[in-house]
Amino acid sequence: MHIREVMTRGVEVIRPEDTLQEAARKMKSIDVGPLPVCDGERLVGMITDRDIIVRATAEGRDPKTTPVKEAMTPGIVYVFEDQDLDEAAQLMKERQLRRLVVLDRNKKLVGILSLGDIAADHRDDKLSGEVLEKVSEPSEPNRRPRRDA
Repeated sequence: MHIREVMTRGVEVIRPEDTLQEAARKMKSIDVGPLPVCDGERLVGMITDRDIIVRATAEGRDPKTTPVKEAMTPGIVYVFEDQDLDEAAQLMKERQLRRLVVLDRNKKLVGILSLGDIAADHRDDKLSGEVLEKVSEPSEPNRRPRRDA
């Protein structure tokens, strides 16, 4: 089965020069946590609700004036729509990713593949369970000594 058969199409995007407040409003209106960041038709990164909090708000940046490009994750992992779904699932397991952006062979964004897409449409409970188990493994927190301790 190919990724294009189960991915979610019609993905909302945000531009790198848009503000974090605009990104947060878009996330709220469509009820999502991540947004691909596109400069025209070119994918340049991903911004998540967590990025806004950890990389901007926690640093005291003003969401009304801070551009998305200052908090986004550049160089994101992607797959092509004509790849096998099992390849994407393996990549999600290895990298502990809950979603992957999907590009066509011209590197134009055409969709997003999520764990939910695999679970709902792939009909392979074993594969869905394996991916979910790997992605859900806790990572080690960054425990730097506090300076005030």
